[in-house]
Amino acid sequence: MEKRDYYEVLGVAKTATPEELKKAYRKLAIKYHPDKNPGDKEAEEKFKEAAEAYDVLSDPEKKAKYDQFGHNMGPQGFPGGGGFYSSGGMSMEDIFSHFGDIFGGGFGDMGGFASAGGGRPRKRQRRGDDLRITLKLSLEDIAKGVSKTLKLKSFVKDDHCNGTGAKDGTSFTTCPTCHGTGTVMRTQQSFFGLRESAAICPDCNGEGKVINEKCHYCNGTGVEHKEQVVSFNIPAGVSDGMTLTIKGKGNAPMHGGINGDLLVVIEEIKHPELIRDGNDVIYNLMLDFPTAALGGSVEVPTIGGRARLNIPAGTQPGKILRLRGKGLPSTDGYGTGDELINVMVYVPENLSDEEKKAIESLRESPNIKASESVKNRIFSKLRHIFD
Repeated sequence: MEKRDYYEVLGVAKTATPEELKKAYRKLAIKYHPDKNPGDKEAEEKFKEAAEAYDVLSDPEKKAKYDQFGHNMGPQGFPGGGGFYSSGGMSMEDIFSHFGDIFGGGFGDMGGFASAGGGRPRKRQRRGDDLRITLKLSLEDIAKGVSKTLKLKSFVKDDHCNGTGAKDGTSFTTCPTCHGTGTVMRTQQSFFGLRESAAICPDCNGEGKVINEKCHYCNGTGVEHKEQVVSFNIPAGVSDGMTLTIKGKGNAPMHGGINGDLLVVIEEIKHPELIRDGNDVIYNLMLDFPTAALGGSVEVPTIGGRARLNIPAGTQPGKILRLRGKGLPSTDGYGTGDELINVMVYVPENLSDEEKKAIESLRESPNIKASESVKNRIFSKLRHIFD
């Protein structure tokens, strides 16, 4: 089923402020909340659809990518299909665990929703922090894509205690708060009045046990700060400021769980001769007057090499010549840009007496001066550029 536009889902304009987004989401969340619509699958889907839309549009980085590419996003944050949620949208657990802080107590509690169906609340798995690095790439690297292997300092699981923080990974006692059940009962105010629900025990995070004796190697944290080697691929066509997400290569969390991600921010190294314009590159070519008038052959730089370019006789300043396919590939794999040659003609500033005489002899030649038709043609192009 084709996804609806996120702005349409929330009923807001693309210029909506963060407060307007939150207000629109809150309204839909209350309307379609599962506790208010028990057993209504359609309401549940609309509830999840609204949460997914708000998750993307409330995050500046996700919103920027969505505004540019829509739902056509690959799993690493690049265009190419799959969407932000390629596995079928956000789960109920995602929604309740991520958005409780938006609406305050009662709405975001996963325990309340789970208990409504008679189930035991699921443990919220710990997640480590993300790492962020900046990677400088040349146009040559960007044109073909590259593989990188880096050494990074990060928190990794302590193998001595298997990431538990307990001595030998076994030194635990039953949690005195939940008595080993991993859950506690609590009464809280929700949108629909007071309710009693089962919640994950805050002292053991649902494990039902606490550390009795700390691991001496990590001092009970379950992690070590050490160097790790990370290898990953950079797809061709990335642009300055784009972020590549390497799943699971960030910091390990304390006491076990899933690793955070490695966020690789692309910084494009400026080329000494070429200027990037989207997937095209621009080269400013300075011609001497004889070559512009008589035509000839010149050599121009390209990404990773040089190319021979034929100059037609009578080439005017400002004319754009094109080398097809000499630009950068699109990140979605469809098409490659061109190299655009912007022609400029050099007018000599210092001339010898002999050179002056040679040019002076041509001053009154009818072919040296621009005719009215030529003037109109050139000026019409200029008007088109500045209109």
